[in-house]
Amino acid sequence: DLTASLVGAAAEFDEVQVWKDVDGILSADPRVCANALPVPRVSYDEAAELAYFGAQVLHPVAMQPAVRTGMPVRVKNSYNPSAEGTLITADWTQKGLVSAITSKSNICVIDITSTRMLGSYGFLAKVFDSFKRNKLSVDVVATSEVSVSLTLNKNIEILSKVQAGPSNQEWASQVDDEGLRGVIEDLSDISTIEAKGGRAIVTLIANVKQSSNVMAVVFQVMSALDVQVEMLSQGASKVNISLVVPGEREKEVIQALHACFFEDACLVPMGDFAAAYEGETEVVKLGKL
Repeated sequence: DLTASLVGAAAEFDEVQVWKDVDGILSADPRVCANALPVPRVSYDEAAELAYFGAQVLHPVAMQPAVRTGMPVRVKNSYNPSAEGTLITADWTQKGLVSAITSKSNICVIDITSTRMLGSYGFLAKVFDSFKRNKLSVDVVATSEVSVSLTLNKNIEILSKVQAGPSNQEWASQVDDEGLRGVIEDLSDISTIEAKGGRAIVTLIANVKQSSNVMAVVFQVMSALDVQVEMLSQGASKVNISLVVPGEREKEVIQALHACFFEDACLVPMGDFAAAYEGETEVVKLGKL
């Protein structure tokens, strides 16, 4: 993928085609949603977010030469050459509510709480400096006045809270992940830390200009499923909305959301929303009771 992109960018091709074993980028993992649909077109940012949060059709690194030169990339299916595939371009603006849904499994949520954070400066800098020094990559972040919650791509199950004080060192020694142990040792003297494993990140590649409509549907679905959303984050790229949910409910959540945004089988009333892609003849009708 990277070689094709590099050669195409250097030779100033009009388009680079990357051939895979699926009909381009799909609206969800077909192993989870049997009715997953090909996505006709996405932007570079949307493709990168999809890849980062689990849809490994095209690696983000392979996109970099195309992004630098503005060269379109088309993902095609070598087993189904007649399929249109997915066109990835710089100047695409999504018209529908949601382009695709993806997820990451086996996630750990870290909650860091401190009253010292209230009205102060430098607290978040210290938190993220600790993660940097301990070589831990953070996926999703949410903050409040006195706490910060974030996710790590690790499956660590820790049930007890670490209370600020000398006992933290003993507690940290029981953590089997060296990086997380280092973070606990760095921060536990100024904060209360709780780690919860067995979570999943479900990410919607969405039109954030209509985020109120997207979230209205999402929370109705979560309520109907009786699933607690533990974290919610809208990415700085302005193309994704991420939810942290219990890992054992991951597939169920994806299937229910896909049914609402891409199938006529929603659990909750959808109103008259419809999703359409500019320049495409197919209109994806959203479910309606």
